[in-house]
Amino acid sequence: MHTIVTHPGGAHKDDLLAVCVLAAIHGCPVVRREPTPEELADPAVAVVDIGGVHDPARSNFDHHHFPREHAPTCALSLVLDHLGLYQDALQFCDWLETAEWFDSRGPKKTGEWLGVPRRAISQLNSPIDMTLLRRFAQSARIEPTDPIYAFMKMVGDDLLEYLRVARERLDFIDGRVERWTVPCGQDVLEALFLPRSEPAADEPSSMMGSYIRARKLEGVIAAIVYPDRRGEGFGIGRYEDHPALDFSRVEGEPDVHFAHKSGFMCKTTATDPARLKELIALSRLPPRR
Repeated sequence: MHTIVTHPGGAHKDDLLAVCVLAAIHGCPVVRREPTPEELADPAVAVVDIGGVHDPARSNFDHHHFPREHAPTCALSLVLDHLGLYQDALQFCDWLETAEWFDSRGPKKTGEWLGVPRRAISQLNSPIDMTLLRRFAQSARIEPTDPIYAFMKMVGDDLLEYLRVARERLDFIDGRVERWTVPCGQDVLEALFLPRSEPAADEPSSMMGSYIRARKLEGVIAAIVYPDRRGEGFGIGRYEDHPALDFSRVEGEPDVHFAHKSGFMCKTTATDPARLKELIALSRLPPRR
């Protein structure tokens, strides 16, 4: 690929991020103007968010001609799908679906879909968004030697690396995680347990959160149990602040060396699964009447 073409005028996150990903892979100049018929036919020219054609074989990534009833999508979605990364991005990037809605449905419908006021969409913007989008929009041609290109390439590199690592972590957990049913009085709670392994898991608690979201277990899993990176025992945490658990209740247990006062997690020297389950049960709050 020797050129990336995208539309002139105002820029949005979806076209900018799509260009960032392509720039990270190909390192070629970006021009902001209407594409020529020859460019639309040339697979060595990526035409992004413009041109009225979606044809990945010819590196054309536009969605504006899709019918009104088409599922929300954007230029970044099309590029990621072409790279075989779209499904992973949907699982691991919470912001992607919102970007699709915003670009294809606008801020009002996006706010309604999120269940927030329209103004909340702009309240989430930052000077980082504003500056990068404005500088990108002001440029007719961006060479790999330009400072803004270097920043764009870093954004694309980081997104691709994040997706690679997230996939590796999910595959790592898939082959090791155990699902527990923990008796707690007259009811039960669901927990996930990640055994200690060699090599050790990197950021195990966040990895398990990604696994729960990817496997659509939100609302099912109450607790996660994961290797303590600072000791031989385990950390136990409530997932998404599950209301049934308060780990400050076990701070007096002899094998609990730390329990957060807010109750969201504890650290224990225990390694026996039966004892770890017992600590979860002891952290169960009395049911509300």
